[in-house]
Amino acid sequence: MSKLVFIRHGQSEWNLKNLFTGWVDVNLSEQGEQEAKEAGRKLKEAGIEFDQAYTSVLTRAIKTLHFALEESGQLWIPEEKSWRLNERHYGALQGKNKQAAAEKYGDEQVHIWRRSYDVLPPLLDANDEGSAANDRRYANLDPRIVPGGENLKVTLERVIPFWEDKIAPDLLAGKNVIVAAHGNSLRALTKYIEQISDEDIMNVEMATGQPVVYELDDKLNIVSKEKL
Repeated sequence: MSKLVFIRHGQSEWNLKNLFTGWVDVNLSEQGEQEAKEAGRKLKEAGIEFDQAYTSVLTRAIKTLHFALEESGQLWIPEEKSWRLNERHYGALQGKNKQAAAEKYGDEQVHIWRRSYDVLPPLLDANDEGSAANDRRYANLDPRIVPGGENLKVTLERVIPFWEDKIAPDLLAGKNVIVAAHGNSLRALTKYIEQISDEDIMNVEMATGQPVVYELDDKLNIVSKEKL
């Protein structure tokens, strides 16, 4: 048996301001830091020990991982960061206020952009100053795969290779793994491992700073699932 823990990053500064964030690199709010630390305390109380940690290349997820591991006394474990665990890219909506977007485009349209499986948001041009193509953390990527916007389907397509190459082999080797990432990259992984339908995934939410603990058998079938 192996354990897999998902933690969505704590509240970010842009969560607090109700802005679309996506690949924009923002920090945790004070509340977000406390949520991450509380997640670590819950993991310690549950007696869960990890062998490997994974996170995205975005500050809010990295800090959440570090706070949680520090509080649980496991800051020393091996850690790997990957752009494949980034939040979904919200395209031209990034930096926009969600309520203002709802007033402009309608509540239903914004809800579809935020929660649907295969509807893309308005895309961000690669020449836009806010494009990830201008961020050196993605300098080694083929420019053709730096997104201008993503839906959950596209997010799943970039997350699954990381699952197959990194996370699944660790779990199959009997290791306990923690993944600190984002609402939509974790929704994508949740959809995949729980085999959730395209329609039902619209109703799946990931609470900030709440560890979700899976126990998996040697075929990576889910034996149990618990929210701490």
